[in-house]
Amino acid sequence: MSDTITITGNIATEPEHKRTPAGVAITTFRVASGQRRYDRNTGTWVDAHTNWYTVSAFRGLAEHAFRSLRKGDRVLLTGRLRLRAWDTGTKKGLTAEIDVEAIGHDLLFGTTRFEKDAASLPSNSSQAANDWSPEEERPSGDWVVPGADAALEPVLIGAGSTIDEAQALVDSVAPF
Repeated sequence: MSDTITITGNIATEPEHKRTPAGVAITTFRVASGQRRYDRNTGTWVDAHTNWYTVSAFRGLAEHAFRSLRKGDRVLLTGRLRLRAWDTGTKKGLTAEIDVEAIGHDLLFGTTRFEKDAASLPSNSSQAANDWSPEEERPSGDWVVPGADAALEPVLIGAGSTIDEAQALVDSVAPF
């Protein structure tokens, strides 16, 4: 079974970082995803079942996860779910594993600060090119058409649009 799953939960073990013989980085940890429900009889929230997942991140995501995540952090993650049956001869069970594709802190419970990794930026870009400000000039060939109300967001018409298409858009939003 290999399905995409998104969960929120707490990291229950300190992340471990390893490398395969081929040099591929892997970070693994366990996540507890607790379920809560509202009990109408008592008028309180109660803890229900907790699902446990073994999470694995690979390559660059593994490097970033190991530097960013700690035991106890509340996270939101998405990845491919795999259920694996196991048998030790005396016991049998089922393990839920997630090969994570994206992971981040759950901002409902705290704050975090994102820091770009210079190694993952394209080699021809600079930090200044990645910073955006509203004063920056738009790419040549695009037109900004203001809406009828100055408070409306401008509409960006792509460079492939014709003058007639731009005029038709202006006519549809302008009150005159």
